[in-house]
Formats: sequence, structure tokens, C-alpha cells
Amino acid sequence: MQVLVRDNNVDQALRALKKKLQREGVFREMKARQAYEKPSERRVREKAQAVARHRKAARKKMQREGLLPCAKKHAGAAR
Repeated sequence: MQVLVRDNNVDQALRALKKKLQREGVFREMKARQAYEKPSERRVREKAQAVARHRKAARKKMQREGLLPCAKKHAGAAR
């Protein structure tokens, strides 16, 4: 992974690096590897994540079809 530092602006380069690492999921993986996770706990977590993904996909599909109202936008997002 590479980040260019322009005009000796290290702060901006650091922000760009953090954003890239966040997008790649490095922080999430580091947190997961901090402690040992039993195989049974791993199966439970992965099953819960799969259920959440399925529910989210179903909710998005229903919103596209007009069966559910669209998700509300956060007021802080519009800058």
C-alpha cells in the first residue's frame, strides 16, 4: 500500500493512509486477532454475520420494489 506525501503535508498523507486501511478492513482484522476465538464462537459469529447480510439484502430489495420506505438520510452527512 502506498500513499504519496505532497508538499511535506504528512497529516494529509496520514489521513489518506488511515482511510485506505479502513477500506481494506485492516483495523477490523487487527481487532479480531487480538484474542483467540474458539472455533464454536467463530461459527456463531459467522452465522450471525450471514443472517445480518441476508436481512440487509432483503431489506434493500424490498425498498427497491417500493414495499418499504427508503432509509432516512442522516442530517450530518450533507455538508
